Amino acid sequence: MDTQLEENKKTVIRFNKEVIEQGNLNSFDELMDSSFINHSAPQGTDNGSQGMINTFNNVLRPAMPDIKVAIHEQLAEGELVTTRKTITSTHTGIFFGISPTFKKITIEVIDIVRIKNGKYFEHWGINTLPAVLQSLK
Repeated sequence: MDTQLEENKKTVIRFNKEVIEQGNLNSFDELMDSSFINHSAPQGTDNGSQGMINTFNNVLRPAMPDIKVAIHEQLAEGELVTTRKTITSTHTGIFFGISPTFKKITIEVIDIVRIKNGKYFEHWGINTLPAVLQSLK
């Protein structure tokens, strides 16, 4: 078993637990490379690290404060870690203009992260957020 691949997987797990679930800015700063690029950022938005933390802490967290991330599978090869996960929460705040419904939200995600020197360097992802938003209207 390649120990670097295992370390890369642990970095992704740590990001999901400490940054996405807990909103820990110290962990975010520690885990993000200064040259980070989010290839899946919506067109016209910040595709760097500040755009990423803005999405988690200023868009998702106010609308869904009880975020949990369940990691189902991870595959690692070279510098890449692919993760299939589920983000769950309760819609208790305004979410993309939608008033609180108090519904349980489940967003299915598959993402690929390039890890360099133990830090997030690049990200690509697909998720079911558009379908979730449609279900809240």
